[in-house]
Amino acid sequence: MAIKITDATLRDAHQSLIATRLRSRDMLPIVEKMDKVGFFSLEMWGGATFDTCIRYLNEDPWFRLKDIRSIVKHTPLQMLLRGQNLVGYRHYADDVVREFVRLAVKDGVDVFRIFDALNDIRNMEPAIHECRKYKVHVQGTICYTISPVHNEEGFADMAHRLEELGCDSICIKDMAGLISPPGAASLVKAIKKKVKVPIDLHSHCSSGMAPMSYQAAAEAGVDIVDTAFSPFAWGTSQPPTESVVAAFQGTPWDSGLDLELLYEIGEDFAAMAGKYRMLLTAEATRPSVNVLLHQIPGGMYSNLISQLREQNALDKISAVLEEIPRVRADLGYPPLVTPTSQIVGIQAVLNVLNDERYKKVTKEVKDYLLGYYGRPPGEINEDVRKMVAGDTKIISARPGEHIESELGKLKDEARKLNILHKEEDLITYALYPQVAVKFLRGEAKEEVLAGPAPASAPGQSAPEIPNEFSVDVDGEVFNIKITPVMGTTVDVSRKAKAKEIPKGAVLSPMQGMVLTVKVKVGDKVKEGDTVVVTEAMKMQNDVHSPLSGTVKEIFAFNGEIVNKDDVLMVIE
Repeated sequence: MAIKITDATLRDAHQSLIATRLRSRDMLPIVEKMDKVGFFSLEMWGGATFDTCIRYLNEDPWFRLKDIRSIVKHTPLQMLLRGQNLVGYRHYADDVVREFVRLAVKDGVDVFRIFDALNDIRNMEPAIHECRKYKVHVQGTICYTISPVHNEEGFADMAHRLEELGCDSICIKDMAGLISPPGAASLVKAIKKKVKVPIDLHSHCSSGMAPMSYQAAAEAGVDIVDTAFSPFAWGTSQPPTESVVAAFQGTPWDSGLDLELLYEIGEDFAAMAGKYRMLLTAEATRPSVNVLLHQIPGGMYSNLISQLREQNALDKISAVLEEIPRVRADLGYPPLVTPTSQIVGIQAVLNVLNDERYKKVTKEVKDYLLGYYGRPPGEINEDVRKMVAGDTKIISARPGEHIESELGKLKDEARKLNILHKEEDLITYALYPQVAVKFLRGEAKEEVLAGPAPASAPGQSAPEIPNEFSVDVDGEVFNIKITPVMGTTVDVSRKAKAKEIPKGAVLSPMQGMVLTVKVKVGDKVKEGDTVVVTEAMKMQNDVHSPLSGTVKEIFAFNGEIVNKDDVLMVIE
C-alpha cells in the first residue's frame, strides 16, 4: 500500500526547532513547488503560528493562510486546531469556536487536525461538528503519551469514538517522539481493528526513534506519515521528507513522489534557512533519550529554551527538566501538548525559580485544577489542589458549557478600540486580547532575528560585541554600523526600593509583560488580593498583595516589560 505524506515544514517543523519564527515572505517563494509534489496535505497553519505571527513577526496569520491558498491549487492545506482552545491557551466560548472554523474554511483550510490536550473528546466535539458542517476533512487526533494511566486499549477506544463522531481520518500525535518501533506497530494494528478510516502517524525525532517507528508503522498498515524537509527536520522536528520517501522507494509502501523534485525543494529551504540558524540550539537539534523521561514535545522544548533565556535562567534547565515530571504527576499525567505542556512547563519553571514548589502558580494551573480544561487522565494530587484552589468547587461538565457567548461583548470592545478592519480581526482579538490590540492598531514591530548572547566563562565579563561590520554583497563592500534601539524605560531604582522597603513591596515573580494593574494609589487591599496580572511564557500570573493595607505607590503600567523581582507597587 503506497504511503501518503503530510509535510509539516511550514508549521510544526519550525515551531519545533526555531520557536515558530519562520516568516511568510520566506515561505511563499517555495510553496508553488511544494504544491507539485503530491503530498496528502501541507500543514501550514494553526498551532503556535497564529500567536507568533502577531506577537513577534508583525504578520497577520489570516493573510498568511490566504497568501498560501492563492498559490497552492492542488494540495489540501492543513491546520492544527486545539479543540476548544482553538489556537490559544484557554477554552473559548462555543460561538468563538464556530466563527473561527467558518473563517478558517473561508480563507482556505481543507484539513482540520483536531485534538484536545487531555484527550477529553468533549472538548473536541464542537469543532468536529462545525467542520463537518462545512464538509472539510476532519482528522480526529489522539495525543500519544506514556504514563501509568495511558495504554494502547484506551487509545484504540478513543479512535473508535472519534470515527463515530464522523472523523475522516485518525492521527496518532506523538508530539514528543516517544513512540518506539514496536509500540508504533502494535498501536497501529490495535486501532486498525477498531476503525476503517485512514491512520496518520505524526512523530518527532526528539528521541531518535521516529524514522524506525515510521517503518514499523508502515509495515503495520499506517496510511500517512508526517515529515519535514531536511533543513527543518531532525532534532525535535519530524523525520526528513526526502529521506522517508527515499527509504520507501521500491517497497510496497512507495509514496511515488518525485525524489528529484523533493531534493530541489530541500535545497531551496536550505538556502533560505541560513538566516534562521542563530535561532537553533544544540538542545533542539540533537536527539536525546532523556525525552523519554521528561516527555517535552519539540515545540515546547525550543520555546522553553528561549523563554528561560529571557528570564536569564538558562542555567536552570536541568532543574526544570527534573521538575516537569513531578508537576505532571501532580496534575494527573496530562499529555504534554499545548496548552498543557505550557501549563506544566511554566509551573515547573516557577517552582524552580522560586525555590519552593507552588509558592507561585499561574491562573491556568488553578483553572486546570478546578476542571476548566477538562477531565484529567489520572488522579490529581489533592494536597496540591487544596494548596492552590482551596475549597473552590470543581466543575465536572464540559468546560465550554460554563463559558458564556463572547463575540457580542468582544465586538463592542473592539469597535470602541477601533481595531476591526476585516471580519477576521474580531477572532484575532478574541484569541489574544492583550497582544492583538497593539498588532491591529499597527503599533507592533517585527522581532529582530537574533540568537543567544555569547556565553562568558565563570568569573569573566561577557565579550564585547562589535557594532561596526563590513559586509560584502556581490563584490561590493558596505560598512554597517549597528545602533541599539531603546525600548521601554524601566525604573532602575526598583531593586533598591525593594531593599529599602521589603515589607509591602509587590515583586514581579519573573520576567514578563504587565497585562493589568488592578488597583490605583489609595485603594484598600487585603492580603492575597490580586493587584497585578503579568504574562510570562504565554501564561498569566496573578501577583498578590503580601499584606493588607493601602496602595502607597505604583511603579508598573500596562504593557510594560518587567524583570524578576522588580517592585511593581508598595502596599503600606
